[in-house]
Amino acid sequence: MSGSLVDPGIDSPEPEQLAAYFALTEAVSLLQHQVELQLRADSGLSSVQFGILTRLAGGDGQLTMTQLADGVVYSRSGLTYQAGLLEKAGLITRGPSVDDERSTVVTITGKGVALVNRLLPGHIEVVRRLLFEPLSDRDLRRLGDIMSRVRDHMRRQPPRSATPRKRR
Repeated sequence: MSGSLVDPGIDSPEPEQLAAYFALTEAVSLLQHQVELQLRADSGLSSVQFGILTRLAGGDGQLTMTQLADGVVYSRSGLTYQAGLLEKAGLITRGPSVDDERSTVVTITGKGVALVNRLLPGHIEVVRRLLFEPLSDRDLRRLGDIMSRVRDHMRRQPPRSATPRKRR
């Protein structure tokens, strides 16, 4: 066995690119783990459920299921399951769109808004402590700029909800 993980015939990334990629994925995993722990301890919600609620609360309170799936980057079937749990808990409602009968509109309830408002301080504290604390103001501006450009570049691809479903 050779000492390299990468096949020499593959056009592999530069060492700096690999280092940046692995540092990013590890930092995101560590942050997501701590956020998940905080949300579960404070509410029993998963980070996906919290993401659904905050996306709804941050807008006019309602989105279609497709808009939610694209926004939280989650599969349609997974989102349907999570929305069912949130609806059962009284945090959202789902119903047909008045504009397009094929669309389902998801609306956050007053109980859902109250829960988001209760969870935000703890959520912000975890993010501040783990992500923002080691950064200077200049670092934060640069990180925001870099990640916005990367996100925008990735969002130029068709959203996951537009990906054709596989036939069984």
